[in-house]
Amino acid sequence: MQHTPVFTEQEIMNDALSSEKQVINAYGTFIAESTCENLRSELAKIINDKQQIQYQIFDAMRQKGWYNTKNANMNDVQTAMQKYQTMKQSMQ
Repeated sequence: MQHTPVFTEQEIMNDALSSEKQVINAYGTFIAESTCENLRSELAKIINDKQQIQYQIFDAMRQKGWYNTKNANMNDVQTAMQKYQTMKQSMQ
């Protein structure tokens, strides 16, 4: 008798979330490496749709207690914002 693995809802959602993250990263690479403006525009639309799907999965998992997050320390947020603002200004 062959045993068919049974996945829990949490495992399926975790796999879906991981898959969406990988696809989003791949589309980001495609956009960064494309010189065709029309293609870049279409890929940007797709990545936006994928980000919405990823967030819906994440939010459903968070609501079920399967993906716990914690609030960032405001000092850490301010430090990061200042760091990247300085980097952005130095590149201009």
